[in-house]
Amino acid sequence: MEYQYFKRDISWLSFNYRVLLEADDDTLPLYERINFISIYSSNLEEFYKVRVADHKAIATGKTPEDEESVQSAIELVDEINNEVNRQLEDRIRIYETKILPALRKHHIIFYQNQEVEPFHQEFIRRFFLEEIFPYLAPVPVTKDRIISFLRDNRLYLAVRLYRKTEGESEECVPEYFVMKLPYSKVPRFIELPKEGKDYYLMFIEDIIKANLQTIFPGYRVDSSYCIKISRDADILIDDATSSNEIIEQLKTKVKKRKTGAVCRFVYDRAMPHDFLEFLVDAYRIDRNELVPGDKHLNLEDLRHLPNPNPNLPSIQKPQPMKLTCLDERESIFDYVAKQDLLLHYPYHSFEHFIHFLYEAVHEPTVKEIMVTQYRVAENSAVINTLIAAAQNGKKVTVFVELKARFDEENNLATAAMMEEAGIRIIYSLPKLKVHAKVALVLRKDEEGHKLRSYAYISTGNFNEKTATLYADCGLFTCNPVIVNDLHTLFRTLKGKLTNPTFHRLLVARFNLIPELNKLIDQEIALAQAGRGGRIILKMNALQDPVMIGRLYEASEAGVEIDLIVRGICCLIPGQPYSRHIRITRIVDTFLEHARVWYFGNGGKPRLFLGSPDWMRRNLYRRIEAVVPVLDEKLKQELTDMLTIQLADRRKACFVDGELHNCWKSAHPQREEVRAQYAFYEYLKRRL
Repeated sequence: MEYQYFKRDISWLSFNYRVLLEADDDTLPLYERINFISIYSSNLEEFYKVRVADHKAIATGKTPEDEESVQSAIELVDEINNEVNRQLEDRIRIYETKILPALRKHHIIFYQNQEVEPFHQEFIRRFFLEEIFPYLAPVPVTKDRIISFLRDNRLYLAVRLYRKTEGESEECVPEYFVMKLPYSKVPRFIELPKEGKDYYLMFIEDIIKANLQTIFPGYRVDSSYCIKISRDADILIDDATSSNEIIEQLKTKVKKRKTGAVCRFVYDRAMPHDFLEFLVDAYRIDRNELVPGDKHLNLEDLRHLPNPNPNLPSIQKPQPMKLTCLDERESIFDYVAKQDLLLHYPYHSFEHFIHFLYEAVHEPTVKEIMVTQYRVAENSAVINTLIAAAQNGKKVTVFVELKARFDEENNLATAAMMEEAGIRIIYSLPKLKVHAKVALVLRKDEEGHKLRSYAYISTGNFNEKTATLYADCGLFTCNPVIVNDLHTLFRTLKGKLTNPTFHRLLVARFNLIPELNKLIDQEIALAQAGRGGRIILKMNALQDPVMIGRLYEASEAGVEIDLIVRGICCLIPGQPYSRHIRITRIVDTFLEHARVWYFGNGGKPRLFLGSPDWMRRNLYRRIEAVVPVLDEKLKQELTDMLTIQLADRRKACFVDGELHNCWKSAHPQREEVRAQYAFYEYLKRRL
């Protein structure tokens, strides 16, 4: 039987639709629901900039690709656009029929057009003249004489006008202008004076629309509509043979990101056909790039929507906990010397990891610190602590992955700052990304003899900002075999080893795939022997057809498999070859980001955590690190986390054979088990 797989990008759209469904949940705080519309819109923007842009490049013959033909790329783009248009109808329904009325219920009137109450008209006129008008620069649009440039992801107002004439008999010829919204100078959302119990908000573009006659006094304003361009933001590094070549290419190509090829032209769907056609011709837009939107575009900005009503509570999230066993006086080194330590972010405070580095700065026996950098926060406490370590005489090495999408400039800047402080920087490897999230602290006595050293392996980046938003976990250990394995990995990154051997760590590009195959083979053998094969895999994405094929094979052998996959999942459940496989998707307050793998092992479970998803890029084109969890108490803790997540009937759904998000309960909003909050309480009891 030939195995089948979901298309990667259609599966991703299924995930993003699940994000949108959070805005439809009446039991959530109102501004949390609004935030999910923002996340949905932001996700979609990046998706078009990268994934759809790639497919369109193939469809037009600009980029040859072995895995996709021109025809299949064309068909896929059509399928994507159809699904996005279907989702847009739901987004409009949720926004207009649920979010706006809910705001009104809380005495927040959010104007949706230029028609406002009489008591606000003078305020809007004055605000426009004083705060907005000075920053507006209307640009005429013609098909041949003037061609202006539309910047990536900027909102523009397109206006159609007719010149005022004295004679009515003269034929009027429409004229067109565009204006970039001055969002860097004026907020997108304007608070208007309160009236009685009611608070009022308004989009800046609606204020501009209400004052168009002031901008064009010699014209009769016909109509105006918002438009925006999304440009190809993917950066392809050509066959660079050295880190210096990668750096130079990145510096050049990042600057060109804003001028990349158009991959989407979004317009207000209320725009008349002849208006749209004029703009398409004038800006030489391929009609395949057209994506209809609603009246207000860039709804990712909704995360900045003010809450003027002090009686409407803000979003209340579980606050990060500090372990009582690790108060400020307690040495993490001493604790980990006795037993492994597992932290769960954002339930546990990321300050514990900062404290670990801080301790390394000041501990005299620490001679060397090694860290990988994929994405870090701006003004990063992690980077600042590493700089302090270098200034304190420690040998510090940081492997900087320059090719982390949309973080290239930040990584270049922080790398330069660290290098200036005396930190040794190892840059990206050609044709390879380093995605491992690992840190190593090496200790020696005064005679140079090795002392107990420390390893840290995580599922998330060393980023204190995302550590409050993403659900991740990280393991501290002084297990000498794991420490030596991690040292071997860093020596490999330094170019000192070409064919390393790892004894405990599973490292992509080296021993990860063979070890995964052994683990799956063992569960298949157990199932065939009637001893109950069992696999639970938690990850962000499952796409590699080879590993999916292994899971199909295990299912056919009778292995019971639960997948907890937040995003892309190309495995199709409900088929004869996948009847023992269930896919759970959890979308809630925090972004599920941890990768945790459970293999039953005949009643003696083996558990692992680390950085890779099961995507081709992770398994074959990146350096990834996975660590076995050896401490029995911590193994149970991770098993309990997986059990709680599988028991979630509030925010968890099954993904079916049609990529539908199917609620596990007929009334999910009434269900008690909400995994993220249940696990938070579980960890609180263990403090």
